[in-house]
Amino acid sequence: MSFTYEDVGATRDGHCPEGFRPLHVRTRIGEGEKVFHRASEALLTWEVHRALGVGVQATADRAAPGVDVTLTLAGMIKAPCRVVWAAEEHRRAGWAYGTLPGHPECGEEAFVVDRTGDGTVWLTVTAFSRPAKWYAKAGGPAARGLQQAYARRCGTVLRKLCAPHSPD
Repeated sequence: MSFTYEDVGATRDGHCPEGFRPLHVRTRIGEGEKVFHRASEALLTWEVHRALGVGVQATADRAAPGVDVTLTLAGMIKAPCRVVWAAEEHRRAGWAYGTLPGHPECGEEAFVVDRTGDGTVWLTVTAFSRPAKWYAKAGGPAARGLQQAYARRCGTVLRKLCAPHSPD
């Protein structure tokens, strides 16, 4: 299957192609190396998405370029994607997936955990998208609001997953 958009990998440098809606949500997760490693692992192994209550069917246990993943939302909506890039660096870890035919949206979404110089750990969700299915088009502003809420919820869930690893 081919991607449903042309600018594959554009989230790596924050580019939003013309005709797409941008999304950028940044959430503070905690502080320190232990929190960073826990957050990175939870993100790279789909744990964050599963903890959100999203069904995850992936061709690998870890996000890596070429891995196909189908998310199931509300037990009904299937969203097929493919990982387009992944990073595991000293202070940054994450990945992005792009939409495949059958996804309600068209575009790309990236999930990146980074640890700043002062030790603060952040999750940044960036995306560009436009509706692909009739129901996504009909949802209009409400569908965009759901996408924003989903990105914020990712941060909330990841912060809870990392809470036991936060310094006292």
